[in-house]
Amino acid sequence: MKKIITVSIVDDEADLREHIAGYLAAAGNIRCQSAYASAAEALEHLPQDKPDVILMDINLGDMDGIECVRRLTALVPEMQVLMLTVFEDTEQIFRALAAGASGYLLKRLSPKKLLEAIEEVYAGGSPMSAPIARKVVQSFKTAPAHGDNSMDLSPRERSVLDRLAGGLAYKQIADELGVSIHTVRNYIRRIYEKLHVHTRTEAVAKFLQK
Repeated sequence: MKKIITVSIVDDEADLREHIAGYLAAAGNIRCQSAYASAAEALEHLPQDKPDVILMDINLGDMDGIECVRRLTALVPEMQVLMLTVFEDTEQIFRALAAGASGYLLKRLSPKKLLEAIEEVYAGGSPMSAPIARKVVQSFKTAPAHGDNSMDLSPRERSVLDRLAGGLAYKQIADELGVSIHTVRNYIRRIYEKLHVHTRTEAVAKFLQK
């Protein structure tokens, strides 16, 4: 049997929370564990809830959702947070990723895409809505170069990082390279060490700026 992926929702719109919970209930392998209308409630309860994935809005009434992510990931670093928002400007995207979000989705995406994104981030990926991914790539391409930060990477490590930059999940990378997920994780750990970064986003940024 597939593991049940537990999800918590943080959004101040009650109707949207109910709709998303309904999508999750129909998925079979994904369950809505909890839902909160404010950042204060999320910060109080989520460290105890410990869901596999958190869906986080930005425009919360009491606190910016990005600041909520920053505080949550400081409390529980392993939390996987997907931003689910209407905002698609570059500043908000990078603030969210820098705060510790693992992915960034627009609310207009279909229920099917949302469920796929939840499974992807749980598997180690960093899902982004297509317009968001394009903005991220364009921003990195126009950013000032800081030298070749990947010069010390082995050919296989470069290959793994190239696939990370393409948005592939760990399992997809493992399948393409014909290795185990454990091996992919070891490559990524070495990549992070060599590039002196701590997140997938930072690693991809350095790779694209070389």
